[in-house]
Amino acid sequence: MTAAVAPMSIANAAPAKPAAVTDTPAAVATERIAVTYKAAAVEARSDKAAATDAADKAEDAGQYLRFESRMPTGEAVFDLGGMQSKDEVADVLAEFHADPNVVTAEPDLIMHSMAEEGSDPNDTDYTKQWDLSEPTGGMNVPASWAKSTGKGVNVAVIDSGYVKHSDLEANVEGGFDFIGLTDMARDGDGDDADPSDEGTWGSAEECRGEPKKSSWHGTHVAGTIAAVTNNSKGVAGIAYDSKITPVRALGKCGSGSALDISAGILWAAGVPLKNTPDNPNPAEVINMSLGGKSACPGYYQQAINRAVAKGATIVVAAGNSKQDAAQHTPANCDNVITVAATDRGGDRAFYSNFGNKVDVSAPGGEVRRETDPPGSVTTPENGIWSTVNAGETTATTEAYKPMMGTSMAAPHVAGLAAQMKAAKPSLTPAQIEQAIKDNARPLPGTCTGGCGTGIADATKTLAAVTGTGTTPTTPATHTNNTRVAIPDNGAAVTSAITVTGRTGNAPADLKVAVDIAHTWRGDLVVDLIAPSGTVHNLKPFSSSDGTDNIKTTYTVNAATEKANGTWTLRVQDKAHLLDGTINAWNLTL
Repeated sequence: MTAAVAPMSIANAAPAKPAAVTDTPAAVATERIAVTYKAAAVEARSDKAAATDAADKAEDAGQYLRFESRMPTGEAVFDLGGMQSKDEVADVLAEFHADPNVVTAEPDLIMHSMAEEGSDPNDTDYTKQWDLSEPTGGMNVPASWAKSTGKGVNVAVIDSGYVKHSDLEANVEGGFDFIGLTDMARDGDGDDADPSDEGTWGSAEECRGEPKKSSWHGTHVAGTIAAVTNNSKGVAGIAYDSKITPVRALGKCGSGSALDISAGILWAAGVPLKNTPDNPNPAEVINMSLGGKSACPGYYQQAINRAVAKGATIVVAAGNSKQDAAQHTPANCDNVITVAATDRGGDRAFYSNFGNKVDVSAPGGEVRRETDPPGSVTTPENGIWSTVNAGETTATTEAYKPMMGTSMAAPHVAGLAAQMKAAKPSLTPAQIEQAIKDNARPLPGTCTGGCGTGIADATKTLAAVTGTGTTPTTPATHTNNTRVAIPDNGAAVTSAITVTGRTGNAPADLKVAVDIAHTWRGDLVVDLIAPSGTVHNLKPFSSSDGTDNIKTTYTVNAATEKANGTWTLRVQDKAHLLDGTINAWNLTL
């Protein structure tokens, strides 16, 4: 996150005003908050100063507030003294929002697994895995194994941890437990190097009104990616020669802290963390079959951006709320591949989120239930079968089970990403995303609201990246050097670039370089308008940012936009006294 620059005085300028806090997740009931201070603020680098600031704000708000720790990306984490109500959290956040030294103040969010359980099968084998091979709803995996089985690629599964299973054990290495909240952890010792799944069961009181059995969710997800194959038992993994690194972040009730998950993202990608052993097996692919309803927190986006910069492709579940994925995180974060779920007939699964944030779809299954007896399963054959444990609380014997959810869809795409990386190690996360989207096939069924470019197709995608299909387009820079005057406190002005000759969608890391002259850049609002008309804000208004000019490159997740068409830079001066000029700008896509 780029810190706002401290204001500098200029003749006849309007009086400086506090910088506007950027859009952040709304207040929710939580135990912790994360605060980003401006780079020039002493609290940004001094834990003692942050602790003093907490004491002052606690007194003003009339609530408990204590400095707890520092996030790897620099945010200060404050403890609220236990779970506080939404209104109490809003009061504390308001104290920080009113502070001109604060860029963002955001609540810790509780994330949940994105799966629904089926029933224990009597027998399991490859023929149950319609999701891999059936031509209607499957992902066309078997023929892709001639091109790649994921050998040499590490996939981190940020989830509930791992319970030992003989159909997966040979492909599991390393891991870490990042659950810091003791009421969720169950192991009683906070962060440690043991990613074992301790069970996610909980009472109705503990689990938002519904009692939960242990799902062994992380092991189910891992099996879809890398279950041992051709071993005469169980199920087949999509990238069955890849390695799984389990990162435990979901505990009791299948819930976990977004702050803990953010640390897990960084560690998984090989980013060094203070007081934590380095990951000896940095992940080329990260799967996150989890989420919650919120805007994307700044600390999430920071962690994702750093992981992607290290070369990790991040795949996330769109969510199971039958809503627009733009309302759910991390599905709505930038630099991720957001995956919706389809059923055996190739329709959007009834529970799956949808919308412009969805990049692609994959099989998630539908395991229908009856109410009498409660929870009885009528269509286990239509679920996604994978590795679990038979224990309803703690682990007992290994088993297989059908589940459904965008949690099941995401690891299909993560497995494909691992196959691609093994087949062509030079592929970047943006190229992997683009190739998956470009080579998806249209849904044979329906998807009200939008399910990305279609159902991911493993064989077609592997053919593309290995030279026998449509390869990812080499990025090119498109420039407009025509100068455009920006009137003082006037109407917005625009400058356009028309892109032709590209196939498929724009990249998830579209680069937008701008050169704008203005002696108080905070007056300006800068937007990129895609050919579809979608507006991507590049720079908000900030009354206190008095630095000269804007000469920078922004990164925009434009993966849902068609590359061809007219892209427009829109700039508006929203304060009195100074005007400016668009000197030039360009797109790299």
